[in-house]
Amino acid sequence: MAGDKYSAIWVSYSSISDFLKCPRAYYLKNIYRSPDTGHKIKLISPPLALGQIIHEVIDGISLLPTEERFNESLVIRLNRIWPKISGKLGGFDNNEVEQQYKKRGEEMLLRIMNNPGPLKKLAIKIKMDLPYFWLSEKDRLILCGKIDWLEYLRETDTVHIIDFKTSKSDEDPKSLQLSIYYLLASNCQKRKVVKSSYWYIERNNEPTEQKLPSAEEAENKLLDIARQIKLARQLNVFKCPQKTGCSHCRAYESIIRGDTVFVGTNNYNEDIYIMNSSGMPSEDQSIIL
Repeated sequence: MAGDKYSAIWVSYSSISDFLKCPRAYYLKNIYRSPDTGHKIKLISPPLALGQIIHEVIDGISLLPTEERFNESLVIRLNRIWPKISGKLGGFDNNEVEQQYKKRGEEMLLRIMNNPGPLKKLAIKIKMDLPYFWLSEKDRLILCGKIDWLEYLRETDTVHIIDFKTSKSDEDPKSLQLSIYYLLASNCQKRKVVKSSYWYIERNNEPTEQKLPSAEEAENKLLDIARQIKLARQLNVFKCPQKTGCSHCRAYESIIRGDTVFVGTNNYNEDIYIMNSSGMPSEDQSIIL
């Protein structure tokens, strides 16, 4: 079975984060299938929907030659694909709330258009729909993930990782996100990664550089967590650390109980649900592609 990626356990930033927060939430988001449709389940909310659609706009221009990326307004691009998350599909209670979020999205994209910085420079695009590499072939573990932007630094033939943030709060300093992206970028393309940044596009005109992780330390830490995930899957034990459930798994438990509203199925064959306003996830959430 050596090299058989289909028999491996795939882990990503989102699935690792789910497991560390609550193994039960990991199970419900990454393993559980609806008995009615056979699909995974997903809870959508306005902050998540906004992050999803902004990242889709940015990803779209990353495919274009440098000189063509801003030939069309990013706001026009946003308006064209907004129907994907309009109304209940994005968890919006009413049109007023939806327009508030849409305005926020337009302002973020206008900020980028007025301050394109690295987005007007050369970029590297990994030739994989979903970049991945073997974290441990012996353990049958694969690390995967989609990096928002890889700026090519021509002078040194090196790479700068940029992750776009649509949330209002800063990323947790203990986050493993950049460690994961660093390993992916280092293993899925040949150039050295010399810089990594978050770009909080709701409030900052340029990326904020972060400290590069140690490759060996990052790989060892992620391998340890991935092995814990593998063991939990083998034993089929996914317990919430709190007896009454925590904020990370409770909302997904409500889907199983039938206390949420089904609004449709997305392009990934995930069944999408929404909660009422009182049960919505907090504003600090953002999506990772």
